[in-house]
Amino acid sequence: MKKIAAVLLAALVCVASFAACAQTGGESAAEPSSEATQAPESSASESTESGEDSDTVSVTAEPATYAVASLKGPTTMGMVKLMQDAENGETFNTYNVTMYGTADEITAGIANGTIDIANVPCNLASVLYNKTGGAISVAAINTLGVLYVVETGDTIQSVEDLRGKTIYSTGKGTTPEYSLNYILRENGIDPETDVTIEYLSESTEVAAKLAEAEDAIAVLPQPFVTTAMMQNENLRIALSLTDEWDKLQGEGGSTLVTGVTIVRNEVLEENPQAFAEFLKEYEASIEYTETNPEEAAALIAGYEIVPKEPVALQALPYCNIRFIKGSEMQEKISGYLEVLYDAAPESVGGTLPDDAFYYSE
Repeated sequence: MKKIAAVLLAALVCVASFAACAQTGGESAAEPSSEATQAPESSASESTESGEDSDTVSVTAEPATYAVASLKGPTTMGMVKLMQDAENGETFNTYNVTMYGTADEITAGIANGTIDIANVPCNLASVLYNKTGGAISVAAINTLGVLYVVETGDTIQSVEDLRGKTIYSTGKGTTPEYSLNYILRENGIDPETDVTIEYLSESTEVAAKLAEAEDAIAVLPQPFVTTAMMQNENLRIALSLTDEWDKLQGEGGSTLVTGVTIVRNEVLEENPQAFAEFLKEYEASIEYTETNPEEAAALIAGYEIVPKEPVALQALPYCNIRFIKGSEMQEKISGYLEVLYDAAPESVGGTLPDDAFYYSE
């Protein structure tokens, strides 16, 4: 009996000792230190005030400095608010934006690493992807179709009306030629035999042809269309190649894509959060251009993308400036590149890009 009492007493002592340890030596497990509970100084998103799960881990986004290139024209129009905000120090990242007259200059900058982000023609993005062994990604569409059939008469009401006509255009061996030929062929018109297409080197030369003849027909991009119409009161827009393309593709199909935004993968991988912030700010800039045309036109003229503010204001609705990303971007671009590939494989770099070409957040 005494042995049983001694055993019980020893057990009670052990329990008491364990409880004391839990309240003293085990204190750090029950109550985190003040250092562990401190919130990060800055983060890409906050979730505590919105009532989301408090266990969500927020990722700190460090600002980056990007060298951004863009072609002088519609592909830069949607970036003007971002450019102004960057100059005023009101953007998350630092953006050093340079406009170029030709895509060749941008191609060289991407290749040698002096350009981080660029707005380029859609097919050039595919060419660069193939040439660099997949070293770039396309992040967004920034501009849809900007090509129009214009005439000084009133004879063209449909694509069929182009049969037997002479058409002046620029862009031999580039997107304007491939797009026009695709639309003609799909409407039963052979570009080689059923029409005469004269390719000139500059849009100003095409505008001069339109001014010389009473019944001239041409394919021109915006904002050259608007500039020519302001100089020639007899000129009118007969067809939108974008609309004609969409008729052929139907709902959910591809569309005529002019400009896209690409990024070097090395830059993207260094700071993916900063690039995500760039896309947010760029999307907001394009939305500003769409919803505030007068203010945007003033900026476009101020940055000398077009010569005069009235030209920019009148051209904006026809420039199809849009921000499209994700699966919709991939659907539209892949279908568009397939059409170009079928017409001339070299126009997309010899092969169609794989899924790794398309950026996804």
